[in-house]
Order: sequence, then C-alpha cells, then structure tokens
Amino acid sequence: MRIAWIGKKSPFCGNVTYSREITNALLDRGHQVSFLHFAQEESEPDNWPNLREVSLPFIYKSQVYTIPTFKATKLLTESLREIKPDIVHASLTLSPLDFFLPEICEELRLPLIATFHTPFAGKGAKLISGTQLLAYQLYAPFLVNYDRVIVFSQIQRELLAGMGVREENIAVIPNGVDTAKYSPGLSQVKAEFKAKRLFVYQGRIAPEKNVEALLRAWKQSAMGPGTKLLIVGDGPLKSSLEQFYGSEYGIIWLGFIADEDRRIEILRGADVFILPSLVEGLSLSLLEGMSCGLACLATDVGADGEVLEKGAGIVINTKTARSQLRTLLPVLQDHPELTTLLGQKARQRVLDRYTLSKNITLLEELYKEVLAQRPLPLSRRA
Repeated sequence: MRIAWIGKKSPFCGNVTYSREITNALLDRGHQVSFLHFAQEESEPDNWPNLREVSLPFIYKSQVYTIPTFKATKLLTESLREIKPDIVHASLTLSPLDFFLPEICEELRLPLIATFHTPFAGKGAKLISGTQLLAYQLYAPFLVNYDRVIVFSQIQRELLAGMGVREENIAVIPNGVDTAKYSPGLSQVKAEFKAKRLFVYQGRIAPEKNVEALLRAWKQSAMGPGTKLLIVGDGPLKSSLEQFYGSEYGIIWLGFIADEDRRIEILRGADVFILPSLVEGLSLSLLEGMSCGLACLATDVGADGEVLEKGAGIVINTKTARSQLRTLLPVLQDHPELTTLLGQKARQRVLDRYTLSKNITLLEELYKEVLAQRPLPLSRRA
C-alpha cells in the first residue's frame, strides 16, 4: 500500500514519537510511505526510517502548534498529486493546514485519515484547560470531513461524537509500544547516579504536566539520601523549577535526551515512573515505562487511568495529586517488593493491550476498510 504520512518530525513530543514508530512499522510490513512534514534546520532525530520526505515551509513551530507559510498548501497539494498515494494519513499537528486537508484530498479523490492527539482531562471531568476545550470545538466541524478519525480511547470517542463527529467514523486505536525494544534489562544508571532507589519523570516541563506537584511532594516527603528523582525533558517551566528543586533534595535534571537508547537505559534502571499530568491523550512515555517493567503512577486523565486500571499501576487524582504523592512516594521507596509486582503487572498490561504490532494491524485493517468504501485513488486509475 502506498501511504502519504503527514506529521511532525520535530521538536520532540509524543506526536513526533508516534509518527516515527508508526512509519517505521509500516515500512517493516512492506508498505511504501512518504513523509510530509514541516522542515527545520536541526540535527536529525534518532531512529527515523529511510523514506521519501517532502519538507513543508513554516513560519513558526513548537511542540504544541505550527504555523505554515502560504506556500505550504500549494506544495502539499502538488506533492500528493505527484506521490499518488492510496491513502493519506495525517497525524494532526495543531496547524491551519489540518483544516485544509479534507478539501485538498477531496479535490484529488484521496481517502483521508486523521489521528487526533489533543489531550483531555478524563472520564467525568470537564476539559479543565480552556485551550484544550477550544481545540476540540475548533476541530470537530472539520473532522467531520475526514474519512476516519483515530483516537486513543472510548472516552475521547464519546467526547468527539458529542461535538458532532459521526461515531461510526471514529476509530479507537490505542498507542502501541515496541515491547522488544522497550523491555526490562540490565542498566548501570543506578550506579551512575549513586542511587539505591530511582524514580523517573519523563515529559515536557510545562503547566499541563503538573510537574511542580510532583516536585513539591518529593521535597515534603524527605526521601532518603539513596533515593533519586530523575527529571527527563525540557519545557518552559524547567529553568524556574530547577532552581528551587535541585540535587540537595535528590532531584537530578537531565533535560531533553535525544538518544533513544539512553532513554531506554534510564527506564530499565529505574524503579518507579510518575506522570502527574492535568491533561493527556494516551501517553507514550507512560507506555514505555510500563513496557520496561516500572511501577507506574499516573493521574486519571486522557486514557492514562484506563491503561493502569485493575492493578496495572496506581491511579491518582489531579485535584489531590500532591498529597497522594506525598503519601505514596515513601511507601514505594521502602517496599521494593511492591514496585516489583507493580512493574510486572504494568509490563503484562502492555503486552496484552498496547503493543505496536497490534496497533499496526488495526491500522492496516482501517486502511483497507476505508479504501473499500472509496473510489479508486490516483495510483490505480488510468
């Protein structure tokens, strides 16, 4: 199958990881994939597949949204006409281009699928961020014009259906992780940081990630000198938080780590993974930690609570995250048998439900379903 993938290659975020992992896996299964993305002069991200690329010009790009130039739409249209894909899959980048894609693909008679990543609060909760609510309200009328919209959980499906997107056109395909690559294994990280017990946060250092709640709880818990907290990631709050929560409290700031092998080494060497977010979609970082056999704590936002339900991890409440963490952190420090058991359950949950292989199989089935309902694309017409 010939697939035109439209997504992000930088700056690093969950959307970037999603595009990298899915396109790699599609290539491994023999599909032809072209990658259209907003270009930027920077070092090549790790582990990207060798595929045909089209660089789209932009005015501004961040981890959250992208502003393309006026030429981007024309270049995208011309590129799709030249590539003649069987199907177009857009991993939506919070860009104005997302809204023009249905019109472009309709003109070219190409089936169009979207993966909608925008995070949300969770079951029974309002979208606590006005920005997130606006994103859903803004996108819903345009998602109606996509052949299918992929989301990560049934909760998200119901949310979009309530905003007018046809429920039968919303496919629930959870994120998946490569369980061979992200697996328990030997690591020298504890020796490197002189730690007997090691806790990890991996993600953006931004308000919606609620990292300060974790840091305050850690400081108040007075964790022992042999217990360390590694903060892996970068973001707008890093500099302000780092100066108040430093090595004197056993907190080590590692910044953004581009090397995937290094990130895996850190996860393999850790005991506990913590994600105190206020909003999420379905965190790939969480799945990676689970797949490496870490005991995992996460807030019940997005699909994260669903991932950890029924004993696969510890689910905490966003409103009381700090107080809950203040109670749980010492318990997890002092009871390695508990973290070992939770890590085993987390690994098994990923193997049962969230493997990359299963994700790709569901995606291939969706592609075939959509193609069966559409006229023949450009590549198959004379």
